[in-house]
Amino acid sequence: MSGRPHSFLSPKCEVRPTPDRGGHTVVAREAIAKGELIVVWSGTLVTGEELNEMPSTVKRYSLQVEENQYLVSLSDCEPPDYVNHCCDPNSGLSGQITLVAMREIAPGEEITYDYAMSDGSPYDEFACSCGSRHCRGHVSGQDWMRTDLWRRYAGYFSPYLQRRILAMQALRSLAAKRRRSLSKPENQTAIVPGE
Repeated sequence: MSGRPHSFLSPKCEVRPTPDRGGHTVVAREAIAKGELIVVWSGTLVTGEELNEMPSTVKRYSLQVEENQYLVSLSDCEPPDYVNHCCDPNSGLSGQITLVAMREIAPGEEITYDYAMSDGSPYDEFACSCGSRHCRGHVSGQDWMRTDLWRRYAGYFSPYLQRRILAMQALRSLAAKRRRSLSKPENQTAIVPGE
């Protein structure tokens, strides 16, 4: 079993070189239905402190799965490690380590997901050149805080980020209620002269 990959990549996909970008990517060989399983990543869990001590090649293929917990491949890259970022992705997370199709994916289409669905810390920030209509130009560990992404990716965030989003939504709701209550005049009674 030592030569077998530990991660899963759908047999409907394959890794292809990207000479124009100097790397590799995962591409659909066959049509993939919305909700269909594409990837299950595996690896070793490390803390943020441990990740910081690792070579950039390991960091590049890591996946944040929880607060201060990262999944890394300590051996050679496996096929699922080549799923790239896009600001207008066709795939999203279902849990911490599973990638599913967010929509129908055509044969020949690159499999992508937005790293904002999993990254909640600044360990893997870079200039984005995905070229999509939604391209943010820069990918950061704070992108998950964007409310436009909350709407677009509802149900596709890693569970720990979903908890953060729910907490932020609750705080915003409380703040809005507080502002409304402060802007309402209290039971003011008018004083009429001569009464």
